[in-house]
Amino acid sequence: MTRIPPLVMFDLDGTLAESKQPLTSEMARNVAALLARTKVAVVSGGALPQYLAQVVARLPADANLENLYILPTSGAALHEWRDGQWRKVYEERISENDAGKIQAAMEDGARASGVVDMAAPTRGPRIEYRGGQVTFSALGQKAPPAEKKAWDPDHAKRRALQAAIAARLPAGFTAAMGGSTTIDVLRAGVDKAYGIRRLAERLGIPESDALYIGDELVPAGNDEAVFRTNAQVRAVSSPQDTARAIVSLLSS
Repeated sequence: MTRIPPLVMFDLDGTLAESKQPLTSEMARNVAALLARTKVAVVSGGALPQYLAQVVARLPADANLENLYILPTSGAALHEWRDGQWRKVYEERISENDAGKIQAAMEDGARASGVVDMAAPTRGPRIEYRGGQVTFSALGQKAPPAEKKAWDPDHAKRRALQAAIAARLPAGFTAAMGGSTTIDVLRAGVDKAYGIRRLAERLGIPESDALYIGDELVPAGNDEAVFRTNAQVRAVSSPQDTARAIVSLLSS
């Protein structure tokens, strides 16, 4: 029988939960059961408060949080639970000055791409500075999940946005596809692969022993950077598919 990997890593939106939505009760129970048996990490583009609301607040009171590692802003930061609180291990923070330049590049690039009407109203902020990352969300951060999924099903709009924004960024930064409507800008070389390597080193776990589960393990998908590590991967299509994957792991 196959053993459970010493580290199981997940994308968040589209993998553990719908976009910006909390874990379902079933998913929370599954994650808690996994935490009882191995180390678990969540690596996605959101900021720490999003993880706390979507994931941590939904877990049972007796969940083993010391086995949970949170990597916000696509791996640009790492937080772990120690002494009854979340402690920051590192953060590759973008300065406010650079964040302002990135925002200008995003606004100009979005207009030039022709795929976003910058004058149209949004659901929540369109551009968000998250410390280690600046995120552009075409419909706004709080747009309903169904609208987000319908906006760019073939990635064409995000590819156009990504190219237009990347061409205008200051040196030392890169633009990558994030969620279903987002483009994330981080420091060059800082991405999910970077976060996975840093966490594996901290835990003393070979990358090849770790497993990453995500819904965008495809070229240009927001999990693509994982292919630059030696981690094992498992592609899923939805949170329901992820739940099945976790149940399969728990049977190991």
